[in-house]
Amino acid sequence: MSAASYDVVIIGAGIVGAACAYECAAQGMRVAVVDREMVGGGTTAAGMGHIVVMDDSEAQFSLTRYSQELWQRLRPDLYPDVEYEQCGTIWVAAHDQEMHEVRRKETYYRSRGVPVEVLDPQALEQCEPNLRKGMAGALFVPEDAVLYPPCAAQFLMDRAQASGARLHVGLKVTGIGKGQVRTTTNEFSAGTIVNAAGTSAPMLTSGLEIKPRKGHLLITDRYPGFLRHQLVELGYLKSAHSLTSDSVAFNVQPRVTGQILIGSSRQYGAESGEVETSILVRMLQRAEEYMPGLARMSTIRAWTGFRAATPDKLPLIGPWPEDNTIFLATGHEGLGITTSLGTARLLIDHLTGRTPEIPIAPYLPSRTVAEHVHA
Repeated sequence: MSAASYDVVIIGAGIVGAACAYECAAQGMRVAVVDREMVGGGTTAAGMGHIVVMDDSEAQFSLTRYSQELWQRLRPDLYPDVEYEQCGTIWVAAHDQEMHEVRRKETYYRSRGVPVEVLDPQALEQCEPNLRKGMAGALFVPEDAVLYPPCAAQFLMDRAQASGARLHVGLKVTGIGKGQVRTTTNEFSAGTIVNAAGTSAPMLTSGLEIKPRKGHLLITDRYPGFLRHQLVELGYLKSAHSLTSDSVAFNVQPRVTGQILIGSSRQYGAESGEVETSILVRMLQRAEEYMPGLARMSTIRAWTGFRAATPDKLPLIGPWPEDNTIFLATGHEGLGITTSLGTARLLIDHLTGRTPEIPIAPYLPSRTVAEHVHA
């Protein structure tokens, strides 16, 4: 059987793969997307949908801020069911020590053009009256937003297909390399193969330093007006840096339905996708410490997902040094929804030879190969 030929074949129909398809098809490239499941399934469907600027490193800030700006440009065209809402993020400081972090983030963001506002305890209570009294203050980042990830991925894929991209779902990819993509039933050939397979990426490209990180989420019944902004404890940042122990942190999100999405947890080494009661209990207890009223709410569903994590917490975006036909777009961990558009733009800039708006160097896969050689 002869292989169907394309300019670009993208492995993975999650939000990163859909964004890559959208950018490539818009440039007139012949594009195919292959996934064993549906559009916006897997990690995308399990995600919180927070479009957030983060500053663990300069590279992380650059990609998240750039991507957020791309979402803002796309916002007028999004389907209503994408539920894009610019509710802003409030980083909550429980005590004076965390207020030092508020001031640091304020200085960092302001110097880079990100609007922020420091909230004292009274202003914080006015913004979110259901928070526990006695908080030290907070940092409000008004341009952060939330959306519904599966529908966002479907929007991007619809746009890609409208520009000629071909979608092949229900196909398990068994191997990629040297311009060839093999599935259980047929083959594709392409000058560029984009590995956007998330936690499955190392199975297709050996040598990737990606580990699955398990997370739990839970959603309540409808309680309109109880929560107005995405709320995250500043201790979340410490939790996010834990590479060995299971951790939970207060992280809640308002949905347009009036429901409240409650997170978050992080686990390394967990293999089962089952909901773990012990983790849920810890996660809910932490959330109720910050918002006691959550204890009176009915929860209707809990689920888990696995995020593709790299050792330096930066995604792998760019050509794979061991095969010049493979381009990686994976390893985004909990920021894949935010950074999907930036990742796709860096891909198309690379393929067309355009100068990117932000440097691609910090995300190149070659950095991990070099680190491995010098380790």
